[in-house]
Amino acid sequence: MSTSTPITIVARWQPHKESYDEVRAIISQLRPKSLAEPGCLGYEVFESTDASGTILLLEHYRDAEALEAHKQSEHYQTFVVGQALALLADRKVEVLQART
Repeated sequence: MSTSTPITIVARWQPHKESYDEVRAIISQLRPKSLAEPGCLGYEVFESTDASGTILLLEHYRDAEALEAHKQSEHYQTFVVGQALALLADRKVEVLQART
């Protein structure tokens, strides 16, 4: 993966049914802190329109270094690693890089 090419993350989170509202609250705290990172170009949150309860996070970073800085940030470690992961039944993350 080239280090100077923009990176897009597609993260699909499936909270346990009883944890859905708590996970949404965590995301509402995580999103503005992530958007404040110098290398974060966008952070969108989508909810499934069916009954699956899936939450999709679409994140855009300037480059691989910005993504790594995000993963090492205090807010990521606190909200994702420290809180959200334990509340998820499933989590899938795709790391995408534009090709020309």
